[in-house]
Amino acid sequence: MTVAHAAKTAATPAPETAPMPVGDWIAHALEEAGVEQAFGVISIHNMPILDAFLRRGAITFTPARGEAGAVNMADAATRVSGKPAVAVTSTGTGAGNGAGALVEAMTAGTPMIHLTGQIDSPYLDRGWGFIHEAPDQPGLLKGCSKAFFRITRPEEAVPVMRRAIATALTAPTGPVSVEIPIDVQKAIAAPSGSGGVHGVAAPERPDIASLVEALSAARRPVLWLGGGARGAAEAAGRLADRGVAIVTSVQGRGTVDEQHAMSLGSFAATPASEALYRDCDLMIVAGSHLRSNETRTYALALPRRRLRIDIDPEAAERGYPSEALIVGDCADVLARLADALPAHWRADSGWAEAVAQARTANMNRLQAEAGPYAALAEAVGSAMPADGLWVRDITLSNSIWGNRLPPVDRPGRTVHAVGGGIGQGLQHAIGAGQATDRPVLALIGDGGFMLNPGELATAVESGITLVILLMNDRGYGVIRNIQDAAYGGRRGYTDLLSPDFGALARAFGCAHQTVDALDGVAERIAAAIGRGGTTILEIDMTAIGPFGVTFAGPPVGGK
Repeated sequence: MTVAHAAKTAATPAPETAPMPVGDWIAHALEEAGVEQAFGVISIHNMPILDAFLRRGAITFTPARGEAGAVNMADAATRVSGKPAVAVTSTGTGAGNGAGALVEAMTAGTPMIHLTGQIDSPYLDRGWGFIHEAPDQPGLLKGCSKAFFRITRPEEAVPVMRRAIATALTAPTGPVSVEIPIDVQKAIAAPSGSGGVHGVAAPERPDIASLVEALSAARRPVLWLGGGARGAAEAAGRLADRGVAIVTSVQGRGTVDEQHAMSLGSFAATPASEALYRDCDLMIVAGSHLRSNETRTYALALPRRRLRIDIDPEAAERGYPSEALIVGDCADVLARLADALPAHWRADSGWAEAVAQARTANMNRLQAEAGPYAALAEAVGSAMPADGLWVRDITLSNSIWGNRLPPVDRPGRTVHAVGGGIGQGLQHAIGAGQATDRPVLALIGDGGFMLNPGELATAVESGITLVILLMNDRGYGVIRNIQDAAYGGRRGYTDLLSPDFGALARAFGCAHQTVDALDGVAERIAAAIGRGGTTILEIDMTAIGPFGVTFAGPPVGGK
């Protein structure tokens, strides 16, 4: 049994009544907030905190092989569990290694906590070149976190941790970094009381009369759901049941079951969906940035009448101007909207048929674009357990089909790199599986996988059920396509030396199979899930053949 899994069986400690090290008080504050999962790399500058985790046994700690991996794991764990998870790094280069992953968590709005050590307080910020010091670690972390806090005295530990957790959880949510010098971590402090997280600001409840009036008068409405609306599943489902068409960003997938008759899924920018928008008399955008990659760099023609719901008061003109912005929590606003609609209101009877036609056109187009890999998408859908998680890295297969298939029935079942960074999928998969004990299917390209093979050891150690669909085209496929399309076919720096993945898998003690034909692949996936542990199914894309379309980056303009 690994240390991580041993900690899962430990009892929650009793309230603290005696002085103890600050590392224990930090663990205590996290326990108050319901934190169950932490990920990190142990170092001399965080050992008091990790020693507290080990002794107290209330928080499961998973040792990652790198700080970027730890932050990505905590990010995904938070997304799928709904509970804040923690990444623990060392100071200086350790914290710096996690910065890119913090940018991803910022982009996704993930309310996770990043704890980092710092050198001894007497030498801090003096510019002496003290070993492990970064010249401006606060500046670094402020640039990639929602907020930054430094604990400077032992008695500050619990109050500052409570403020940090509350800040992360207050909408718009995001990762918060807390820095604790090593001498402060070791210091003994008196009891600081309890009472849980304080100061999580509940958003004001806006007047929604204009929104109710607009939807009541609409006959062919569309509700665009982004990641900020994932908590509104119940209300959005009620609106769909009354004939409101649903389309989502990739981050909003599953807010309404993608098999619902009124759902277009995340086919937001296809020709068929754009044609449907021309017949739409009201679009409500809830909790979405309307990002460039999902709107053909803002060239997607949206309905002229647009209303927006967002917790951010700056959202009204983001990407597309809106007639009005209702500043509030999407779950609250959409629930009140569904309650306030007149009992007799329904969308036009022909609207459902128009949505059905667009759904069919979208699916036919995707199958044509996926080419032979449409069979793999279908296999994933049929083999995925009811509680399975679908995690994807940035790879050609994800851009063409993984962001849209298989259908997702509820929020929290998918994780992907919202910020578009390569190599985060394996780390996200580990965090998602560790936080939920649910099987994970991960779609990862060979280029992205090779950014962090060390985390394969973390996956095996964790004991999670993880099936890696390793899409091996022997290089950076999308970059090759861009070079062909925009650089006269001059290819460079994209052909990668890849290992024998079977030998690599055996070295780490996990299963491996090569898939050079997609007949029977659903059975292979199901069998791998049934075995448990980590399995690499290496999809030989050279043997299977090309996609039905050449993907050369996110579509722009009318393309």
